[in-house]
Amino acid sequence: MTRCHVAIIGAGPYGLSIAAHLAARGVEFRIFGRPMHTWLTRMPRGMRLKSAGFASSISDPDGEFTLRAFCQRAGLPYADLAPPVSLETFTSYGLEFQRKFVPQLEDKAVVSLRRSPGGFLLELEDGEVCSARRIIVAVGLTHFDYVPPLLSVLPPALLTHSSAHYAVDQLAGRSVAVIGAGASAFDLASLLHQVDADVQLIARTPAIRFHDPPGGKRSLYERMRWPNTGLSPGWHLVFCSKAPLVFHHLPQQYRLNFVRRVLGPAPGWFTRPEVEGKVPLHLGVNVTGVKVRGSRVHLELVNRAGERRSLVTDHVIAATGYRVDLRRLTFMSSDLRSAVHAVDQTPILSSKFESSVPGLYFVGIAAANSFGPLLRFVFGTKFTARRLTRHLASLESRKSISLEHGEVDAFAGVQEG
Repeated sequence: MTRCHVAIIGAGPYGLSIAAHLAARGVEFRIFGRPMHTWLTRMPRGMRLKSAGFASSISDPDGEFTLRAFCQRAGLPYADLAPPVSLETFTSYGLEFQRKFVPQLEDKAVVSLRRSPGGFLLELEDGEVCSARRIIVAVGLTHFDYVPPLLSVLPPALLTHSSAHYAVDQLAGRSVAVIGAGASAFDLASLLHQVDADVQLIARTPAIRFHDPPGGKRSLYERMRWPNTGLSPGWHLVFCSKAPLVFHHLPQQYRLNFVRRVLGPAPGWFTRPEVEGKVPLHLGVNVTGVKVRGSRVHLELVNRAGERRSLVTDHVIAATGYRVDLRRLTFMSSDLRSAVHAVDQTPILSSKFESSVPGLYFVGIAAANSFGPLLRFVFGTKFTARRLTRHLASLESRKSISLEHGEVDAFAGVQEG
């Protein structure tokens, strides 16, 4: 058995940023996971980020290795606002960030996490068992893809989640129904159209709300009424991006409703000309029935007037987003998951990101209901890494002082062998 003070599970933007800040503060840690795994394998090739370039930097301790700086050094195109950042550019940046700031990353999966005296036990895919005082769960979107129950009865050959499609070449020439109204739905519809798939898009909303394109020079009135933020223009988003701790102290139900309502599904402005007039859009309809006949899927659609029609397709893609659900974190033992106080299956966190289980922390999208929509974006890595690492560094400092005064370190009693 090995041991460490802090273990980080996940090596996406949040995990890497926290690791970089911990290293700068001299806090001993280990970090597990494939670097930028979700971005490399579960997002469609050719995708572009909705976040502006200036808001897509992973936080490093000195704030110097920005996306802009990386692109300048690598000779890649970059703009603070437009054109949008490509997925390939961002993943290259994330991998370079890891090599530069987190070279000690261990490309291993955590297959089991449970509590033990003095902390936690992690079992890794290679059989190693590691004991840790504190755990940071930074798994991002990986475990939280959501498929509506009505669709989940379809066999895997006929139904996939949008996260399963880094490439769409295997669907070329086939009929595909994409269900959803957000960025992933329109990204995939565009890519499917490019490979000559017979693609159709289905959405409950009667109209698609695209993200507004970044304007050129804005008037003083426009800048005052809709101030720019790292999320999107608007005073309510200034509050989200500047005051996540204030958000944390708001009533729970208000926070839940706010996160559910603000910055909902919205495709990037740049996908509009790639889909409109090229891909049939079935808007304002609900899928009320699903049947398999032969090798094809028959979807029953009902509009707001109650009119019914059927759509037949070879394959269905559920571009239905992600929902945090602690039950999906199957690497955690059931007793550990049940010990985490939650609302709507999302962890209730302290102002230091700590759950009701002492020493167990959650960051990224799993923390959005506690700190606001900022935590759903890379832009939130700066606030998260600074606050959490400051807290962990202070704990390590207090522990060192206690040991100097002769107090017993319970963690040191964990057997090795």
